[in-house]
Amino acid sequence: MQHPTLHVEVHTHYLPHQSSPAHNQYRFAYHIRIRNQGPHAAQIIARHWWIEDGQGRVEQVRGLGIVGEQPLIEAGESHEYVSGCALPTPQGHMRGHFVCVTDEGDVFECQVAPFYFDTAQLGGAGTIHNPSANTRVLH
Repeated sequence: MQHPTLHVEVHTHYLPHQSSPAHNQYRFAYHIRIRNQGPHAAQIIARHWWIEDGQGRVEQVRGLGIVGEQPLIEAGESHEYVSGCALPTPQGHMRGHFVCVTDEGDVFECQVAPFYFDTAQLGGAGTIHNPSANTRVLH
């Protein structure tokens, strides 16, 4: 069975009204759209992020679902969500993957290319397109 092909698009922007540069606190928002361009449904069951600040410090975040949901994305449909990230530096980036399962029970990873945070990005700059965002987990 062919696995779903998931296309991930990310938009980031700086949130100055929620940040405190004097206290090294910089808040960013990111909007993710996941489109299923394959012939079969896929459910996102978990995520794994690597978040790196401007000084090279890395934090890993793992968890079930995305923002409290485990969305089922049918063929030809998409799922969108907004989340946030707090950094101690004015720049940084995230990368990672979603753990997905098909309706046949096959598990695969959907890679998300690095996307960047920068205090110069106000209101939607920083768009990242990830057209080859589908990688199968080998067992």
